[in-house]
Amino acid sequence: MPLSPIRPAEEAPPPPPRALSLPFDPLLMLAVLALGACSVITLGAGASDPASGTPPSYYSSRQTVYLAVGLVLMLGLSRLDYGLLRRYKNALYVALLVSIVAVLGLGHAARGSQRAINFPLFSFQASELGKVLLILALSALVVDRARQLRDRDTTIRVIIAALVPAIFVIAQPDLGSGLVYMVIACMLLFIAGASWRHLAALAALVAVSGAFVLVAAPAAGIHVLKPYQVQRLTAFLHPSSNPQKEGYQQQESKIAIGSGQKTGRGLNSNQTSNGFVPESHTDFIFAAVGERYGFVGAGLVLLLYGLLISRALRVLVMAKDLFGSLIAAGVAAMLMFQVFVNVGMTIGIMPITGVTLPLMSYGGSSVITTMLAVGLLQSIYVRARATAALKGRVPRF
Repeated sequence: MPLSPIRPAEEAPPPPPRALSLPFDPLLMLAVLALGACSVITLGAGASDPASGTPPSYYSSRQTVYLAVGLVLMLGLSRLDYGLLRRYKNALYVALLVSIVAVLGLGHAARGSQRAINFPLFSFQASELGKVLLILALSALVVDRARQLRDRDTTIRVIIAALVPAIFVIAQPDLGSGLVYMVIACMLLFIAGASWRHLAALAALVAVSGAFVLVAAPAAGIHVLKPYQVQRLTAFLHPSSNPQKEGYQQQESKIAIGSGQKTGRGLNSNQTSNGFVPESHTDFIFAAVGERYGFVGAGLVLLLYGLLISRALRVLVMAKDLFGSLIAAGVAAMLMFQVFVNVGMTIGIMPITGVTLPLMSYGGSSVITTMLAVGLLQSIYVRARATAALKGRVPRF
């Protein structure tokens, strides 16, 4: 009996492609490192405070240390399961309130504001760290009420939870950070799916409150804000009415940015390096970028911010749960608002509110807070990719 021919064994199907296991989002990391490098270079090139007699190298070297510490904290937080933080929402919120109240009682007063507690090696600005704590606490609150997201009670709770620390922060006074708190709360409600009627009511309430604080209250002899704050908020509408006082800083900033033209003035920069633009190393560092490096340098910085914010929005979409999406939304709102307001006030389209430029403005509290926020984004990103890989998917960057 003839033997039947031996059929070749069927080839095993190729294994499914495995997703590249990355410990972080490379594009997000690129944006952070590039912005940090731009900050150090700009500070070292002359963006400083000549009135204090401090050399630019002092600011650039300390900023490098802040960035290094922030990078370590960011990488450490990226390895932590962000979901565990939901359990400690009450403790995080209490820490937020206690730290802000402590600044009012123990803080160091400088230039009419009491925003930070001075320690031997650094100054702690609670309102900056409070942004991250608020994002975590409010995100957990919204998740806990996931079945009542469209209820009026949920909207009221979230707004009050953000309004209480915002009032304490504004009392320091730090109007810019207080506004950031409220923007974060509104963004979380929007992403969670709050009723449009509630959001419209909030917008109307903000408009009425603004009119009362800026117009009605001062006319009645009630001063909710400091006089200089009201002057700053209204000076950008008529910058030439008093260019030597309220409009001075913004006018000089626009002159500095305009003088940079296409490629900047380089070593011939004198507006920011000689102190004509106050706070050119902190709130008005974008003016230093515009003058020294021109449209090319300012455009590069804005492109990096575009990459940073787009990655935050990408993480929002990738998140494996509502808590992660809300954290990413809060971080994206914080970054978008601060960049828009800070750049806007340097070019004259927004009032001066003291909002820092993330990762660019000099200051340990601001830099480290932003790094912590990015660390949360990295944690959400890593776990979203791991979850997708377990389901046999190959998530794209």
